[in-house]
Amino acid sequence: MGAADCRYTIPSTALGIAGSLAGGLLEFARGDGGMIKRPHLGRASEAGVFAASLATDGFEGPRTVLEGEFGFLEVFCTKWDVAELTRGLGEEFVVSSTVLKSYPCHATAYAAVKAVRDLQAEHGFNGADVEAITIIGTERMVERHNILEPADLMLAQYSIPFCVAVALHREARDPESYDETALRDAQIRSLCRRARLMPEPGRERAGMASSVMIALADGRRFETRAENEMLKPGELKDKFRRVTRPALGAAGTAVLFERLQRLEDETDLSWLRNSAVARPPTGKGSTGRGKH
Repeated sequence: MGAADCRYTIPSTALGIAGSLAGGLLEFARGDGGMIKRPHLGRASEAGVFAASLATDGFEGPRTVLEGEFGFLEVFCTKWDVAELTRGLGEEFVVSSTVLKSYPCHATAYAAVKAVRDLQAEHGFNGADVEAITIIGTERMVERHNILEPADLMLAQYSIPFCVAVALHREARDPESYDETALRDAQIRSLCRRARLMPEPGRERAGMASSVMIALADGRRFETRAENEMLKPGELKDKFRRVTRPALGAAGTAVLFERLQRLEDETDLSWLRNSAVARPPTGKGSTGRGKH
């Protein structure tokens, strides 16, 4: 990139990043800059820790930041109920409903991915046998995740058609299935383009279930419906193994998993910060996918 290109490209890219950091904007889903999606949740966590640290050290901020005249509700919301701010306060803890992902892609794709995996397991076809796919979901899924030509890995993982195509050609639970080779795979890209994502008439925008219809080249047709597929209790060890294997190897992964099961018994966690798990993976697994 020449000096003239830098003069215009770097400021516009920086502005795109700054805008996303300010509020987690979804503009990246329109075609470029998908990499900025990866730090969205981390940035929010960082800001929360930073705010708590400042407050602990005596730094002050407006106490009416939520309900005040120029607070969050007035500035960012079109309608609200102030009572919701304190409903269940001290009794309901959202962190207790936290779930883990089954697949290294956006959660809205999970039901469709599960559906095609179920059909594939039942009827014994492979990705090359599929002529067309129709996915019925919500209007919101169509608006945000109907990406037929993803430009980068982040957008690929954000695309329901692409994730379904990967699931029909590779092991959908493995983070290494979503790498640059998948993005360049002609069969996966072709199947992605032949997947139609459509809204279910009369259905609310919320919801995660999907119906899938698959047409095979030999004339057979299969259809099923699946609900959202989050990680089940007995699947955690396999998930942990797949995510940490590139950095730790099979033996290191097994040792760390077992030690983490007894985390409540540890008196010092410095070993976790200094262990190999804190180092970024190298080699085949070092694609920086981050969507695990």
